Amino acid sequence: AYLYAPPAAAQTAYVANGESYADTRHAEATIEYLKKYAGGEKPFFIACGFANPHSPPRAPQKFYDLYDVNKMTLPPDYAPHPTVPPGFPALRVVPRNTELFIGRDASEAQAREMKRAYWAATSFMDSLVGRVLAALDATGQRDNTIVVFWGDHGYHLSEKGRWSKAYSLFDVATRTPLLIAAPGVTPTSGAVCDRTVEMINLYQTFCDLAGLPAPAGIEGVSMTPLLRDPGAPWERPAYSVVQYREHFGRSVETPRWHFVEWDRGAGGAMLLDRGNDPHELKNLAADPKHAADLAAMKVLLAKLPEPAK
Repeated sequence: AYLYAPPAAAQTAYVANGESYADTRHAEATIEYLKKYAGGEKPFFIACGFANPHSPPRAPQKFYDLYDVNKMTLPPDYAPHPTVPPGFPALRVVPRNTELFIGRDASEAQAREMKRAYWAATSFMDSLVGRVLAALDATGQRDNTIVVFWGDHGYHLSEKGRWSKAYSLFDVATRTPLLIAAPGVTPTSGAVCDRTVEMINLYQTFCDLAGLPAPAGIEGVSMTPLLRDPGAPWERPAYSVVQYREHFGRSVETPRWHFVEWDRGAGGAMLLDRGNDPHELKNLAADPKHAADLAAMKVLLAKLPEPAK
């Protein structure tokens, strides 16, 4: 509890500049750690986590002002409420809105407002990342520090009528941002790698970049070859899992295909052509023309260990 409340004008400024948000405090704490440890002789590791963008999206007004709500476009599979497209298994969609529009439909106007709020929250977080990196530069250790930025999951913004992570195994929910800058390893030109990778690889990659032995039993593989050469061969698929109540979904993705099974196939399956159907609008699992593709993806999915009981 506060014994003294600042004047209303001061409170308004406090919110307008973002100082009252937890994410701002996280950035400031990280900056203080950098000042304390980056100049020392021992190696340092700092994990800085931001909540934004998250449900509900929050940001100071100036970040909303960056975007015109009337220019917010909706995806081709926008729906006012959770919708199972024709040809998709029912388990693919939680039957009611349980995230940003709880128990109610989202009109197109409301969907655009929410999408603008998500973008504002993302820009707010981006500004805080910028502050942290500027502080790292000020220590003179940028060229001696590995910087990794990633998110924990993707996010529906009205695709299939869903919002947030939505217990979804669609690509929009399983795909996450991942940026790695490793001095002397990664290209300095901001190169983009289009290979399909997994977050389970991060620990091995950290060990590899730091020249440390990885503990026995750690899953994943180092992505350092892709950091050195974004076009290097890479034949490993990416797996994702999700549990909704008693139902369990498993997913495997390759550069071309995305395959999903619910309840080991009893709850339905999805075969999605990532190259020709980026919005994942058509389920090809029952298409005889893609029987061989389906079989190949089933073989890959079978390599995923069964969940612990």
